[in-house]
Amino acid sequence: MADPSSYRPRPGEIPDSPGVYRFRDEHRRVIYVGKAKSLRQRLANYFQDLAHLHPRTRTMVTTAASVEWTVVSTEVEALQLEYSWIKEYDPRFNVKYRDDKSYPYLAVTMNEEFPRVQVMRGQKKKGVRYFGPYGHAWAIRDTVDLLLRVFPVRTCSAGVFKNAARTGRPCLLGYIGKCSAPCVGRITPDDHWDLADEFCDFMAGRTGTYLRRLERQMAEAAEEMEYERAARLRDDIGALKKAMEKSAVVLADATDADLIAVAEDELEAAVQIFHVRGGRVRGQRGWVTDKVEEITTGALVEHALQQLYGEEKGDAVPKEVLVPALPDPVEPVQQWLAERRGSGVSLRIPQRGDKKALMETVQRNAQQALVLHKTKRASDLTTRSRALEEIAEALDLDSAPLRIECYDISHLQGDDVVASMVVFEDGLARKSEYRRFQIKGFEGQDDVRSMHEVITRRFRRYLAEKERTGEWADGEGLADDARHPNGDAAQNGDAAPNDGAAPDDGAARTDGRGLTDGQELTDGPALKDDDGRPKRFAYPPQLVVVDGGQPQVAAAQRALDELGIDDIAVCGLAKRLEEVWLPREDDPVVLPRTSEGLYLLQRVRDEAHRFAITYQRAKRAKRFRAGPLDDVPGLGETRKQALIKHFGSVKKLRSATIDQICEVPGIGRKTAETVAVALARATPAAPAVNTATGEIMDDDDGAPETTADAPGEPVSAGTPDERRGQER
Repeated sequence: MADPSSYRPRPGEIPDSPGVYRFRDEHRRVIYVGKAKSLRQRLANYFQDLAHLHPRTRTMVTTAASVEWTVVSTEVEALQLEYSWIKEYDPRFNVKYRDDKSYPYLAVTMNEEFPRVQVMRGQKKKGVRYFGPYGHAWAIRDTVDLLLRVFPVRTCSAGVFKNAARTGRPCLLGYIGKCSAPCVGRITPDDHWDLADEFCDFMAGRTGTYLRRLERQMAEAAEEMEYERAARLRDDIGALKKAMEKSAVVLADATDADLIAVAEDELEAAVQIFHVRGGRVRGQRGWVTDKVEEITTGALVEHALQQLYGEEKGDAVPKEVLVPALPDPVEPVQQWLAERRGSGVSLRIPQRGDKKALMETVQRNAQQALVLHKTKRASDLTTRSRALEEIAEALDLDSAPLRIECYDISHLQGDDVVASMVVFEDGLARKSEYRRFQIKGFEGQDDVRSMHEVITRRFRRYLAEKERTGEWADGEGLADDARHPNGDAAQNGDAAPNDGAAPDDGAARTDGRGLTDGQELTDGPALKDDDGRPKRFAYPPQLVVVDGGQPQVAAAQRALDELGIDDIAVCGLAKRLEEVWLPREDDPVVLPRTSEGLYLLQRVRDEAHRFAITYQRAKRAKRFRAGPLDDVPGLGETRKQALIKHFGSVKKLRSATIDQICEVPGIGRKTAETVAVALARATPAAPAVNTATGEIMDDDDGAPETTADAPGEPVSAGTPDERRGQER
């Protein structure tokens, strides 16, 4: 715990002007970002007596090790810079509203030749019109299903659309009248675009025009005694009215507005937003945040506005935003909103009438959301805290292990040996800190040596980071074993960026993907070292868990001892009896089967195993897919596919002349010569064998040679269950 007086700026250093400030911890991570009309007055509040500070503010200033600031010209610039830095650094102590990107929108892709209606989540795209957000995706589909009777816009994916165009037959929706079937030319691109534009107008609230038009057409059809057509129009009117009933009128003057309400207590706050378009509630969303310091309702509203409109432009920012309290000062926020919209935005508190009544409804929703969140989180926090306390007690640790790292080795009979490192902080997985390793020190299968290598590489990088950033006093540094003979920090692939470890943000980006030697999966600027962003291997855990028993634990402890690290605990979890092994102990620690601590260790171990085996399978699959064309320099995937498509197989390409290879579009003579030389040097694949008859098959007999677009995998002996048993 740091003393704020140790890094408090000297009197007169802080300017009395608008700006943005950043608190950093001892590892140079940015942990808090704030803005101020006067930096001098604002920062002075943090360096008063700790007893007078809000509990979480006190935690923040004692966690921090330094503070710095940037002066700007206006308060609007300070607001913009604060928002940019919060998005960039993701400070742990800032107000962060959770569950923002989980809400689905109804999207119409007006940027395509044939616009498509679909459900979309996440980042908004240019040229796409969005309506919502909705509470559930099924609510969007119900609404669209009703509207397709009147506005039969395309809803199919690109693959289905192309397949229908190729076969000349529309999908089922085209046959039942819920799609205008542009895939088979029943409607021109311009007419379909106009139809999609009418759909968007109706969703935007301009409903009266279409209802009156359909009612007029229904009356005309009845007068002309076209009763079947009149009945269809009657059903269309009913469908539109039913869709409109799903979003009842709440403001009679067809107002476009967003209403924001806040429910809070001393520690947390819940925010609810109602999106009203054309007088109807078109969407609703809610967020919950921790209150890091003693913050006003107006400041919470300001953060909600940043979160809500920080990435929006144009009509996505409404003309009117109704809030329970105004930010102080309100003018910079109002000017910022106007710049994002491109015209004036009214930011005010409703005083009476329908808008005040609707604001009370939004407030009740916020209050209920806060109660529900606290009910769920209380149980969750209690369980995780108890698990960490049980682990600390069982392993005789000085304090609860707030950061746990777990390592696992994976291979298939000694091939493609890899390792994983997963991180849990406060009992929750922190996937952005996950890392993957390729074992480089030796060939073959040896889990103990592999574990020693991985732990050595990970903590050698940690020591190198500490020395590079100057966190040690003079005379301290890397342990002797972690240095080269010339005294420099070890650079044998452990402190260099191509050591085979790769950062990752979860299974969504890594499952099914492998990395070659020296390749990394990175997030670009988010991994720079000196500006507070996350750094690889820079933060030590309180507990290292290895997947295995005594030998693996001994190897991990030996690696730490060789590096001179003695303040990190090590344990291992053996799968057979779920025993916890400690270094230099002959008997394991046996936790009760009902122990929350054991359950947490099992989850950490299982996640490390999943992460390792996913990487190992991806590497193996990539190796199996490799072909002779992969070694041709300068030959990309597109031209490889063109060659295979033109000749049919690598065998036929190998027998082709240079002039014949040049006939392939995009292949010049120099490239053709390079391809011919590479194929001549490569060893031809073994002939395929029909396993049923034992007959040797040629390519022309129906057994294609393994190519880049027809990957093959050798058949190993044994049943599928036996092969799975060989994979660790």
